[in-house]
Amino acid sequence: MRRARAALLALLLTGLVAGCSSGGADDGGSSPRTDVASVETDLQPCPAQTGEPAAGSGVPQVRLDCFGGGSLDFRKASGVPTVVNLWASWCGPCREELPLVQQLALAAGDRVRVLTVDSQDGIPQATSFAADAGVTLPTAYDGQGQVAADLGLRGLPQTVFLAPDGSVAFVQVSAVTSLEEFESLVAQHLGVQL
Repeated sequence: MRRARAALLALLLTGLVAGCSSGGADDGGSSPRTDVASVETDLQPCPAQTGEPAAGSGVPQVRLDCFGGGSLDFRKASGVPTVVNLWASWCGPCREELPLVQQLALAAGDRVRVLTVDSQDGIPQATSFAADAGVTLPTAYDGQGQVAADLGLRGLPQTVFLAPDGSVAFVQVSAVTSLEEFESLVAQHLGVQL
């Protein structure tokens, strides 16, 4: 019993020390920064964001590094309708939905920005899962699940629809099961026909 307690205490201390890195979020963000941009992956970098501060109080106040480079800053409006899908490698329904998000990105072209956020996951698991799913679209890393927490979301997958001003137009709180369903949600909540 003593050994089990000592092992548990050592594990907890290791986790606490690992979470206390000096590379904290910049720009006032609340998410710890990681070096995901240097991870070998086929994921595209996140597009540059130069917009105004996002509208609405429901917008997550977080900036995340992206696999492949760049960052996703929810505090800045992109100026275009945006779909952000939250997923994780351990999420069963995400295995079915994430390839559909890739299809949505291809169908949307430049009319709707489509991004994903790997949430509450490990970096190796995320990149392996994305590769297995054939996903190449821009993906931010949120190891602590800050975006979901800020939006009051529980469970994955979740899909957030952002208006051009950065405000949250709608949150789909269950898995989407077809490209047609995604296209319908985009039309209904972002006003864009794909």
